[in-house]
Amino acid sequence: MVRIDRVVTRGGDGGKTSLGDGARVAKDALRVEAFGTVDEANAAVGLLRLHLGGDADADAMLARIQNDLFDLGGDLCVPGDAGERRIGDTLCRRLEAEIAAMNAALAPLTSFVLPGGTAGAAHAHLARTIVRRAERRVVALAGAEPVNPVAVRYLNRLSDHLFVLGRRLNRGGAADVLWVPGANR
Repeated sequence: MVRIDRVVTRGGDGGKTSLGDGARVAKDALRVEAFGTVDEANAAVGLLRLHLGGDADADAMLARIQNDLFDLGGDLCVPGDAGERRIGDTLCRRLEAEIAAMNAALAPLTSFVLPGGTAGAAHAHLARTIVRRAERRVVALAGAEPVNPVAVRYLNRLSDHLFVLGRRLNRGGAADVLWVPGANR
């Protein structure tokens, strides 16, 4: 059980923070950047949940995803194999199944989709881009230190999930904003 008695600790005032194993590192360390960007992605998913237009199924999916992202942050905040691996292939398979189910109801794409359409879709695309950045940060970390190998796969699947959810939130793709190459020449 987690218990937080104090929020203001002043421990980070000098530019360092504690990892899950107690080690102190600079706040701009790769590991901190990785789990910090996962936290940012989680906040974007929370904002997306406010713009679902009453889609209870999407809200349930995103609630699970927010918990997964917090678990991923927990995995990333402990260096090496010292941490508990909460993110595993089962979660990736769940995302794949949800993607397939949502995508089955959508018309095939004839162009790339620009972020926009409905408010929900725009927020899904914003969350997707932040997840992609988190993925890049985790890849950079994995190049320097041991990382749960499923972390990158999970983030890759999640960005696909948010893309397909964005199309779903665009009235099943009807409100997708399609890219028109060279339209403003």
